[in-house]
Amino acid sequence: MLLMVSCNSKGPDTGPPVITVSIAPFKYFVEQIAEDDFVVNVMVAEGADPHIYEPFPDQINKLRTSIGYISNGYMGFEMIWLNRFYEANQSMKRLSLGDNIELIKEHSHEGDHVEGADPHYWESPKCALRIAYSVKEFLCELNPLQKEKYEVNYQILISKIEELDKKAQELLSGRSNRSFMIFHPNFAYLARDYGIEEISLEFEGKEPSPMRLKELIDLAKRSGLKTVFVQREYDTKTARALAEEIGAKVKIIDPLSEDWLQTITYIIIAIHESLIESSK
Repeated sequence: MLLMVSCNSKGPDTGPPVITVSIAPFKYFVEQIAEDDFVVNVMVAEGADPHIYEPFPDQINKLRTSIGYISNGYMGFEMIWLNRFYEANQSMKRLSLGDNIELIKEHSHEGDHVEGADPHYWESPKCALRIAYSVKEFLCELNPLQKEKYEVNYQILISKIEELDKKAQELLSGRSNRSFMIFHPNFAYLARDYGIEEISLEFEGKEPSPMRLKELIDLAKRSGLKTVFVQREYDTKTARALAEEIGAKVKIIDPLSEDWLQTITYIIIAIHESLIESSK
């Protein structure tokens, strides 16, 4: 498909240069720092499931005209597609954000993680500080004439992230009841950085067996859990069945949203509220 699109695509237009990013949250960082200096082409769009990802022709067309690519570096779909993307446009500069993150390597989920590293680091404000720095440096490299503007916007963005980091510490750290439950393990970095515990329904990328489901129900009852988090792109059937069994509610979240700040703020507050409910 990449070859067919390559042969039939028109040349680049006269608009702003294109940067391609692997997932929608990375678009937020580019636009906060560069404003509208670039068109941001998102490969896994908001609301899409990266586990069953295949690119659209329009995405490949924009990829071919991109001057830079920002990858996660550890998402499963990149293991299949990233080298093909690079082959489709060998001249674009590359940034792997995972290279500058203190990765969690002890967890490995089939079909999701590369080399045992958890890819969901963008969901922690502490990791986001590193993401913002890496993106700023990359943008300055791509467009050095706008370096001063990017430095100013970077400082504004850092202030927002630091404020959220402080809020997360206030809401999540030091709580007596620290556990929350989620369908797909997404918040290992958030849990690590703020002293909470993530309990996942999925195990090694698969839905829980009947025996595992019973263990989770017993654990949830003992812990007084009243909320089961489910990502927007997943089927909620198993989570709703467990929630009904333990008398909990299902809360839909969207970690792959383009609006990183609003989304992560919402998630942090939602987890805080779930911890409060569990303590009652």
